[in-house]
Amino acid sequence: MAGVTPAPEGAAVKGSRWGALGPVGLVLGGCVSVQFGAAVAVSLMPRAGAVGVVTLRLVVAALVMLVVCRPKLRGHSRADWGTVITFGVAMGGMNMLFYQAASRIPLGPAVTLEVLGPLALSVLASRRLVNAVWAGLALCGVFLLGGGGFGDLDLVGAAFAVAAGGMWAAYIVFSARTGRRFPQADGLALAMAVAAVLCLPLGIAASGSRLVVPSTIGLGAAVAVLSSVLPYTLELLALRRLPASTFAVMMSLEPAIAALAGFLILNQALSAVGALAIALVIAASIGAVRTQVGRGRAKVTEAKPKAEATEVEAEA
Repeated sequence: MAGVTPAPEGAAVKGSRWGALGPVGLVLGGCVSVQFGAAVAVSLMPRAGAVGVVTLRLVVAALVMLVVCRPKLRGHSRADWGTVITFGVAMGGMNMLFYQAASRIPLGPAVTLEVLGPLALSVLASRRLVNAVWAGLALCGVFLLGGGGFGDLDLVGAAFAVAAGGMWAAYIVFSARTGRRFPQADGLALAMAVAAVLCLPLGIAASGSRLVVPSTIGLGAAVAVLSSVLPYTLELLALRRLPASTFAVMMSLEPAIAALAGFLILNQALSAVGALAIALVIAASIGAVRTQVGRGRAKVTEAKPKAEATEVEAEA
């Protein structure tokens, strides 16, 4: 998340041995909030359409974030603005594409396909052979999800979900860059405003007067709070005490939570094969994250003796 510095690996949470449940609970709460917000959004689509729902979500969330964060507009370089604008484009594209997917295929498969974007980013960034195994496992999950050929899954919806995953990967990259250039959550608030401004004309053109129906605005505000404002706030609080690796692993649980939300709110049934497919993608995501973490710890272990040797030489 932009503007947030995760706790270092291995950092202990002060307090009792149950203290770690605090940030973990916050992350789980954020995941549940996002996916159940998506389920509410799907139920709202017949009223406002997929584009209209995205527009309502981003506009309301942007207004809330701007009021809460009150980001400064002065003192930023051209490169800063270029980064935050790109971040906003990625955010808007990710939401627009995902909601197009969710309007065509069940939530569980949609989020599973979307997770492939961050997974591919993790595999490519690590450049380790073992991550090819995780990528293959994820592809097996996708193959099962499509029934061995995507015969039971809407191809257009699946394509939208995969494209949303690509935008999610871009979102992750530019979220980190924005966090380095803007203090606190200022960059996030500005990027959300950019996304809202870009999507607003599309929403007006697609949904028109349906966007100003009071009940639709109310449900859109609920989606904004559940899918943007609340999870971002919970993640911000959690990442102050939770190692980044633990956070990333927990994010891999989102397809399962999405499937549960779709079942409870939208009555979207999930077959045993579909559940296995989602489990394979989750396992691949967790494996890729843990491999990356293990590599980072190995580097730290190798660097420590060298640093100690340097200190001894300096003292001599």
